[in-house]
Amino acid sequence: MINNQIDLVWHEIYSFFRVFLVLLLISSSVNSQERPLEQEKKAAGMSEIRVPQPESVVPGVDFCDQSCGAPSDAIILFDGKDLSHWESVNGGKAEWPVHEGVFTVDKKKGNIRTVKEFRDFQLHIEWQIPEELEGTEQSRGNSGIFLQGMYEIQVLDGFNNPTYYAGCAGNIYKQSPPLANVTRKPGKWNVYDIIYTAPTFKKDGTYRTYPYVTVILNGVIIQNHTRILGETVNAEIKEHGNGPIILQAHRDPTATNVSFRNIWIREL
Repeated sequence: MINNQIDLVWHEIYSFFRVFLVLLLISSSVNSQERPLEQEKKAAGMSEIRVPQPESVVPGVDFCDQSCGAPSDAIILFDGKDLSHWESVNGGKAEWPVHEGVFTVDKKKGNIRTVKEFRDFQLHIEWQIPEELEGTEQSRGNSGIFLQGMYEIQVLDGFNNPTYYAGCAGNIYKQSPPLANVTRKPGKWNVYDIIYTAPTFKKDGTYRTYPYVTVILNGVIIQNHTRILGETVNAEIKEHGNGPIILQAHRDPTATNVSFRNIWIREL
């Protein structure tokens, strides 16, 4: 009788601890999911420190010298004919000149943006720095591709044109330099394939999950699922929903203007 009572007591104790352990694990899981992500801070000026340049990598010979075709489910943002899928960021039509299947930045007309807004996507865009160049560093074929209108992937002449940390072609501007320098010499076409995952936000406006981007330049991965710390330039965090693709008319004083062609996007 006593042994039975002892066994019963031990069974109840064992059952209690099993329930306690399950509740503890559930609580730990919930807390880990709800815990706010630490917001990373950038020191002023850190992005312009002079450091060794990314290693130069030569892409496949004549990579995409001919404009690459789009998949069947892609939204064609530029087909070589007109800018009907684009508009000025200031309102009205996009007025950059279209010629021979490409369009070229017009600095006087300002930035342009897609009419449609996007969340998660795969973006393909081809760009060319003109063979005749003026300027140095950031004044040498400068433009940018802003994902959701917020986060810039730099466009710049990277062929024998060293510049500051996180300022070269292929970087998340002033945040994360590329893993390699794969830019082709001026006059040749470069190809970006960009896979972007939008952030989610908590009620207080901070990131629940950060935005991430993978960038492939001329067939070489130069950003590998890289965390974006915040809006260009100062990594400020601003809550937002879907957003456009913006192409930058950089305000440097040179006459060097970047051209684009064959732009398409797949919503993910």
